[in-house]
Amino acid sequence: MAPDTLHSAPQARPTILLTGFDPFGGGTHNPSWLIAQALHGQRMAGHSVVAAQLPTVFGQSLQRLQSLVQAHQPALTLCLGMAGGRDALSIERIGININDARIPDNMGAQPIDTPVHAGGPTAYFSSLPIKAMLRAVQRAGVPCEVSQTAGTFVCNHVLYGLMHLLAQGRGPKGARGGFVHVPWLSGQGEPHLPLRDMVRGIHAALWAAVLAPQDIALQAGATH
Repeated sequence: MAPDTLHSAPQARPTILLTGFDPFGGGTHNPSWLIAQALHGQRMAGHSVVAAQLPTVFGQSLQRLQSLVQAHQPALTLCLGMAGGRDALSIERIGININDARIPDNMGAQPIDTPVHAGGPTAYFSSLPIKAMLRAVQRAGVPCEVSQTAGTFVCNHVLYGLMHLLAQGRGPKGARGGFVHVPWLSGQGEPHLPLRDMVRGIHAALWAAVLAPQDIALQAGATH
């Protein structure tokens, strides 16, 4: 079994924290973690990528994420998750303050209509430049879209929880974060994307996120 944190030599350069989830629902592989593993150690515009795995478990996933943010103080955090049935990389715009699980998580928990953080705001927007990332991924030849919903399972739980952490000042000043859903791997179901294409797409998305401190405005008619 792969370790849930990949280690690199200590770096003085800023960190990009890239997370994926462990397998769930009876699967043996989760493409989100395979992508993160593939990009671990990459250097992008003076930043170093550190990959780490989150458990597909309500509560524990955010505890793990908080520990990672505290340890690495990433300038940018991108969390990845699998969304079977989608046919493109889906850059999430918003996380909402609700847990409403259609299926149990990996510990059997199935919260219904509970808040991610009691008393927290209704929603948080990603602080990453989602349209710049969209354009970069599409230019890399990988299907990509902006998604208006991260669902209500552990992926949304993590997106909302990440943005709440950053809003509370748990990361370094100016830290940004967001979430991308990825399709099934080849052989997991339809539709799917090859792993190499998804790695190329997330690589392009990270470069765009680092290089674009503010988002771009796409022309009317551009693919969203």
